[in-house]
Amino acid sequence: MTSSRALLAGAAALLVVAHVAAQQGPGPGPGPGPGGPGPGGPPPMLPDLTVAERQAFMVGVRAFNRVYTTADGLGPVFNDDACAPCHPAGGASNRLVTRFGRNTTEGFDPLGHFGGSLVQERGIGAITTADRTHDFRGEIVPAEANVVARRRSQSLLGLGFVDAVPDETWLSIAEQEAAADPSTAGRVQLMFDPNTGGTRVGKFGWKAQVPTLRAFAADAMLNEMGITSPGFRDEVCPQGDCLALGFNPTPALNDDGRDGSAMTDFMTMLGPPLRGVVSEEAVAGELLFEQIGCASCHRPAIQTGPHAIRALDRAVFRPYSDFLLHDMGNLGDGIAQGIASGREMRTAPLWGLRLLNRYLHDGSAQTLDEAIRRHGGQSRAARDRFGALNESERAALLAFLGSL
Repeated sequence: MTSSRALLAGAAALLVVAHVAAQQGPGPGPGPGPGGPGPGGPPPMLPDLTVAERQAFMVGVRAFNRVYTTADGLGPVFNDDACAPCHPAGGASNRLVTRFGRNTTEGFDPLGHFGGSLVQERGIGAITTADRTHDFRGEIVPAEANVVARRRSQSLLGLGFVDAVPDETWLSIAEQEAAADPSTAGRVQLMFDPNTGGTRVGKFGWKAQVPTLRAFAADAMLNEMGITSPGFRDEVCPQGDCLALGFNPTPALNDDGRDGSAMTDFMTMLGPPLRGVVSEEAVAGELLFEQIGCASCHRPAIQTGPHAIRALDRAVFRPYSDFLLHDMGNLGDGIAQGIASGREMRTAPLWGLRLLNRYLHDGSAQTLDEAIRRHGGQSRAARDRFGALNESERAALLAFLGSL
């Protein structure tokens, strides 16, 4: 292991290079810059947008901030009445949702007949028809579940870049990882795309269970707010009771596609998280990050394909993720989705890490050091190498992460 003294000695020479590299293409760059998310701040937009694109972004902001009511189709069960409370200014939050299921001898059962796997915690209340009154209440975890997981609301910043990466690139990344080290290689999650009827690589969600931003918007509208749309026409059956939908006060299609399209535009043109100050210690820490194997999954840079939006067109961005599935051992949340097992999670992108104060999928880690030490499965070797670093080396690596 290279000593921290040698690394820090070379950091000054590398600092200028690191600053230049951080500014090549979008993604984490030096300094906070204007327009970043913060308490009360506006959502940041991509640079160099046309007038029409800026207008579309602002329409998307309004849709993103829209508070739905029962008359708009909210519910009948839901988690919130707008997108913004869970993703303030498009960023992450410590807001948690609950998923459940049951491990059986035949595999994982999401207990859909009990409303699984996602819990909608709120209901629209009592609805009276000519026949009787039905009280829509929030769902609960049923006694039959033996797996319960909590998931933190992820950041939406920069996801337009991720969406602009061709499927061939994700497949190539998986092949490269398998050739470099099969023991740590990630897997591609292929998912049905309701907008095209085809199959696409999943990139979004903790299990890479959503293939595109358009599907992400419609999925969230339905499952978090109860808003149906062209790609997601079927209401969630409250606690699995589909007969209760006979009392749904707004059974018709709630969104004709306009809100979903506007939200897609918003996420597509939402700027990436900007990087903090890159100190000499942080530069040395990034070298260690690569040397101990973290970068094999937390891939520093990826390039988009051709795109109509200038900032997204063949752009290099720096998410520090491969967006593939990896076996995380006990750090997995136990929920299976698609081909993702209960032990597998999509590699969490590290850009914007400095904006968080809780870590891991459930927000249960209060420090970055704790989050790293709880890695398992395919990340165990890198975790152990982190543990073997001396104090100054660990401080440098954590300084690097704290700058992202």
